[in-house]
Amino acid sequence: MLTVRKVIEVDKALNKVLEHTKLGDVEYVSIEESDGRYLAIPLQADHDVPPFDRSPVDGFAIHTADTRDVSPDNPVELEVIEEIGAGIVATREIKAGQAIRIMTGAKTPKGADAVVMLELTKEISRDNKRYVVINQPSKSGDNITFKGDDTQRGTLLIEKGRRVDPGVKALLATFGYAKVPVIKKPVVGIYATGTELLEVHEQLQPGKIRNSNSHMLISQIKKVGAEPKNFGNLEDDFERCFEAVSKALEIVDVLITTGGVSVGDYDFLPEIYEKLGANVLFNKISMRPGSVTTVAEFNGKLLFGLSGNPSACFVGFELFVRPWLKTYFGSANPHLQKIKAILDSDFLVPNSFTRFVRGRVSFENGRLLVSSSGVDKSSNVTVLANSDVLIILPGGEGAYKKGTIIEILLLD
Repeated sequence: MLTVRKVIEVDKALNKVLEHTKLGDVEYVSIEESDGRYLAIPLQADHDVPPFDRSPVDGFAIHTADTRDVSPDNPVELEVIEEIGAGIVATREIKAGQAIRIMTGAKTPKGADAVVMLELTKEISRDNKRYVVINQPSKSGDNITFKGDDTQRGTLLIEKGRRVDPGVKALLATFGYAKVPVIKKPVVGIYATGTELLEVHEQLQPGKIRNSNSHMLISQIKKVGAEPKNFGNLEDDFERCFEAVSKALEIVDVLITTGGVSVGDYDFLPEIYEKLGANVLFNKISMRPGSVTTVAEFNGKLLFGLSGNPSACFVGFELFVRPWLKTYFGSANPHLQKIKAILDSDFLVPNSFTRFVRGRVSFENGRLLVSSSGVDKSSNVTVLANSDVLIILPGGEGAYKKGTIIEILLLD
């Protein structure tokens, strides 16, 4: 029986997918293992940073009243009563005519309201005492980083759903997160369908091709931050495919299949959805490549039926699977970033469907240019290795000429 297909716009298809989003469970990992994970809670400052007034330079902590009338011709000599390094707290209070030698990062001593940089001073010894000679006045607050200058207690630093990168990790360490609350990684299952598929290590045979989609998807899934589970290849046998898909759904959070969603005699996925009793959200999208991309829901889990053609499979993941995974992690910005660029090549063949052309950007004279990375066919695989954007060419607009301003989606 030929599957009835009703074309749906890209945005509407994505909205249907995101109607079935859910937030992942929380787990705690060590800060050493938190790289690339998504925060399960917002990060708020529970203390001031810095937590005390401190010196940002090596020098001498002083009371500025002692330097009010100094000049190169009228220097002042202050007795050095103590020396402190970072992590050491002064034991004495500075009084009139006194100074404390201080290192970068040390807490400002009591009685001091400025620090004079070391290179602007000279030290001398007299009568078994140390003195610092200062020949220019200082203002209160000079060379002091005050408590809370960086961040004040109660400040919202990082929103929930942010991915941990080096900057976020620095904050986690600053505020004592030895254990970091993160969203547990969803398990994303992958099945490639088709009797024509070989494993990577197998020799080519007549009529056969190696399975590139599964390994590409594994990389895409890891890039988002989820956990891929590759179930391997499925031959064109309905009962075996149905049993495999049914079992996979028991142990994954999301299942991706590649191939088998078209209208050929061996495209079994539509029948599998029907036998499962799954709710098919859509089975055709007004896009190229990947118009046959199909998404179904079963017992709260989504089944993404992506095209078997590599470029179409790649685009389908980026447009639909990626945003779902990002919302699972609590990301406030689940979509690929969209910006404008100038076409640096012609696309003269019109198309009624919106095209997502694999492209590459470059800068020239302050302008962002974009052109195709290679042959614009859904079956093309080599073009993917040289693409860093998807060029959006809306359908029904006719030809697109070089120099046209268009929108692109950044892949990185």
